[in-house]
Amino acid sequence: MESTPVGEDGTTPEVVLQATEALDGEGTDIARARHLAAGFLTRVQAEHGLPVSQRALDLTQLVVSELVTNALKYAPGPVLLDLRIVGDLIEIVVWDSDPVLPMARAADVGRVGQHGLEIVMAVAQGFESQREPVGKRITVRLALADDPGGAVEGRPPL
Repeated sequence: MESTPVGEDGTTPEVVLQATEALDGEGTDIARARHLAAGFLTRVQAEHGLPVSQRALDLTQLVVSELVTNALKYAPGPVLLDLRIVGDLIEIVVWDSDPVLPMARAADVGRVGQHGLEIVMAVAQGFESQREPVGKRITVRLALADDPGGAVEGRPPL
């Protein structure tokens, strides 16, 4: 895990915690990516004291799994997974070599499968896709705490 200074406006830079992994399309890459994400968040919590809810851990693994699966399925070549802590969010960034940007499909109760992007967009605080000089980059942001303004476990019942 790296700490990288960010910010160029002369103010105290925000420290970004980051982990990066190159995936080459092997059969174990999706599981490896999920384990990397879980280990990264566990270290962030243990070593840096940042609150990470169980929900954030589970959703991060789900999003990583969906994005990496799609990248490995539709893009030839390697896939890069980058995990970053920015403020109270985890940023999940997946790069692949296919320049075609993903699009959520219209709801269809008869469709089996191909709901991954819809799921990712439903749980994310932020979603971006952008073309790169080679391929594309998908960025998803998730809250580390269930209740970003309060308790890690979420709000107590009323």
